[in-house]
Order: sequence, then structure tokens, then C-alpha cells
Amino acid sequence: MSSVIVRKRTAVTPLSGEHAFFATTAKGVEDVLAAEMRGLGFRGVAIERGGVRFAGDLAACYRANLWLRTASRILVPLAQFPCDSPQRLYDGVRSIQWNDWLTPDMTLAVECNLRDSVLTHSGFVALKTKDAIVDTIRDRHGRRPSVNPKQPDLGVHVHLVRNVCTVSLDSSGASLDRRGYRTEAGEAPLRETLAAALVEMTGWDGTVPLLDPMCGSGTILVEAALKALNRAPGLIRERFGFQHWPSFDSSLWLRLVTEARQGERTSLESPLLGSDQQADLLSVAAANARRAGVEQHISFTSGDVRGLTPPPAPGIILFNPPYGRRLGDEEGLRVLYRQIGDVLKQRCAGYTAWLLTGGPELAKAVGLRASRRIVLFNGPLECRFLRFDLY
Repeated sequence: MSSVIVRKRTAVTPLSGEHAFFATTAKGVEDVLAAEMRGLGFRGVAIERGGVRFAGDLAACYRANLWLRTASRILVPLAQFPCDSPQRLYDGVRSIQWNDWLTPDMTLAVECNLRDSVLTHSGFVALKTKDAIVDTIRDRHGRRPSVNPKQPDLGVHVHLVRNVCTVSLDSSGASLDRRGYRTEAGEAPLRETLAAALVEMTGWDGTVPLLDPMCGSGTILVEAALKALNRAPGLIRERFGFQHWPSFDSSLWLRLVTEARQGERTSLESPLLGSDQQADLLSVAAANARRAGVEQHISFTSGDVRGLTPPPAPGIILFNPPYGRRLGDEEGLRVLYRQIGDVLKQRCAGYTAWLLTGGPELAKAVGLRASRRIVLFNGPLECRFLRFDLY
């Protein structure tokens, strides 16, 4: 299993005292992320569109990256200003103290999201932002940093909405769904962060069995195991953006990593069971579980959904079947959804079943009335997460 790299570098941090942070997440998952953050003791938690705002010190920034299961990125807002022209964008970005965060020997990348603004081209906004940053560094040092769009030392995020520009640092680097354990996957896999959100939404707490009868590459069960073992998902990663900042506090980070490892559990109360009819996917799932260090806690077996035989109730069954729009013809999948409904009705009394689908008509083929419907997004695809109480 990979482990987090702890770089030996310390300096006075510009993030001294209280600071605002913003954790991004998938649409529909904001409430789940906020509850997760409150459970971890973060302060000033406030839900906004596309994420959750919170407050804290440098340790809070590090802890958020290390612990949050359903967040995509942890952004550090540096400035907000009116922006209705290229010059105002350039001037606003240049007003930021970039020398606190960047040296000529580091690399840089800028990402931009915009809507409803005078400036309409995200590529132009990113380029103008980059120019303002490197000009600032060149004026101070006589040299300018290079651009590395794939693995920059410093990631900058520009959010331009209704002519108001927010410039933030990306403390995460690569998106937090890239835990590091999933080097292989089947078609249309769930992001790790969304899989973790689904587990949270079911209310599963590790005290009853959790079954994934169409487990694919095993992401849902791996995320469930990490949660039940109280294992910080960031421990698997090898790199975070903040580790490349000039102000990176290696002693603080080492302390947080050590505390996280000391708090892990070694066993689970109830089984995690996965099955799939594709044997090649099961080998991928087993390899992913091994890289995550949870292979001994998950049982994978080959089998069709029609052969599902769950342990004695109660328990939770979580389905992520094909939606039709990604993996095949929706009409042809109706048979599969009917089979899921038949198995639930005939063999799963006392269980609670959850099903994620992007096809409302397919959901009807299950033949059961959902007791709860949650709208969320799997990438750009609007989905429904349905709960079925099986009496």
C-alpha cells in the first residue's frame, strides 16, 4: 500500500490564524459533506452551491485533505474583486501577495470556471491570470516560474461569476477522489468520493452487512471499509498540493498523519460482500482492495445478481447498475432491473436496498415503491439514489 510522503520543509506560514476555506463536491452531495465536516469538528461549516465553506487554521486545511471522504478539492480563497474587463482581472490578480506562495523555481497551473460574466472565455481568463502571477514573481526575482498543467507545484483556481472574481489556491493538487488505490477500473466507474457519499447516504455504520451485488471494480466496498476502519482516505495518497508550498509545515503534517494512523481500527463488526458476473472485474476489485489495505475485510465472489443470497437480516444492499446512457441500450436493461426487483422481493426481506440510476424509466422496472429519492450528479449526469424498504 502506498503511503503519504512527508517532506522535511518548514517555514513561517502565511496561513497563520483563522482563514476561510472552501471544499468542493459533486452536486447533490453538499449536505453529506457538511455533515461529515461537522462530525470531524470543523468550524464555521456553511453549505453553498457546489461545496461547503468552513473556517480554521493551517491544520484544518491539512486535516480536510487528509480526512474528508466526499470532498473533491480544498480551496484557499485569497482574494475577491469586481471583474468586468481584462485589465481589472489582471490588476486584481496582481494585488495578491504571490511571493508568499510561489518562487521562480516552482511550477504553476491555473484553472477557471466562469458563468454570467462579461469575460466569457475560460482559457483567456486562465491565461490572463497566469500572466499577472508570473509578472509579479519576475518583478521580485528577475525570473518567472514555468507552467505545468499536469502536476504543478501551485494550483490556482479562478471562479468568475456575474463579474465577481474569486482567486483561490488549490491545496489538494489532484482531485481528492484520486485516492491512489484504483489504478484499474471497469467502464463508467464511480468516483471514489461519490462512492463514499453513497455509503454515507445509506446510513451504514459498519454494524450490519453491506452487499454490493454488482460491485465492478469494488469502489463502493473499498470506501465502506475505509470508513468502518476509521482510516483517513488521504493516507493512501502520495502527493498533496500544499506539500509543495514554500510554507509547508512538515512537522504539523507528520503529527496529523501519525494521529490518523493511531486511530485506525483493525477489524469490522459485519461483513462486506461483493459479487459480479464479470470475473475480470473481480480481479480488478481485489487488486484495488489490496492497494487500499482492506483486502482482508472484503469478500468478493463471482455470481449473477439472480443468485444473490444475503446473510440474515438486517443489512444494506447497494446497487450501481448500468444506466443505459453510458453502458448500453436502456431498453435492453429493463430485464436486468426487473431481475433486481424480483431478487429483492423474494430473498431480501428485512434488508434496506439502495439503487443509483440515471434512468427514471429503468427505476420503474424494479417494481418496488421507493421510500426515498435523492437527486445527485454522477459527473454531468443527473441521477436518482433510491431507497427500498424490504418488509
